[in-house]
Amino acid sequence: MGKSDPEASKRERNKTIKWVVTVFIATILISGTISLVSDEVMAHSSLGVAFLILLGIVLVGILFDIVGMAVATADEKPFHSMAARKVPGAQESIRLLRNAERVSSICNDVVGDICGVVSGSASATIATLILANVEVGWPWGISLVMSALVAGLTVGGKAIGKTFAVNSCTSIVHMVGKAIYTIRRFTTRKKK
Repeated sequence: MGKSDPEASKRERNKTIKWVVTVFIATILISGTISLVSDEVMAHSSLGVAFLILLGIVLVGILFDIVGMAVATADEKPFHSMAARKVPGAQESIRLLRNAERVSSICNDVVGDICGVVSGSASATIATLILANVEVGWPWGISLVMSALVAGLTVGGKAIGKTFAVNSCTSIVHMVGKAIYTIRRFTTRKKK
């Protein structure tokens, strides 16, 4: 048995701590910004627009959950074959899979949880808008219905999304890889 390298262990621990702190700070900043913007926009919108914004937030959470699950379950082998044939997005897909733990954490935990918190806040804003415009005998019922609706849409959507992600993980990862490839090419051209 080989001796464990204490320096490598210390570097790995420091790398993990740095990652956790980075995710923590990024989550606070992103969540605060999105909450502020969505609350401001929803407060000055019609009820229909507010519902569309809420639905958009829930869909973003579901989409990122699908990507996180696909990256966590996909196999790297098909992408090596694609990379050898120079298929656009194959190299980016390999990078995603080699960083599956972090990609999954960002997609499922950071973005997914932010969308969950923001959609809860958005549902409260919509409940307030409804109560301001409609006379209701039991005002807590509106808040309860909105919370239950958002929870049902989120959990149901993620359940369907997870099944889709596991069954189509290779094509989902490749689609995300192609999107990253396209964005990189576009930004590289802009700099020239």
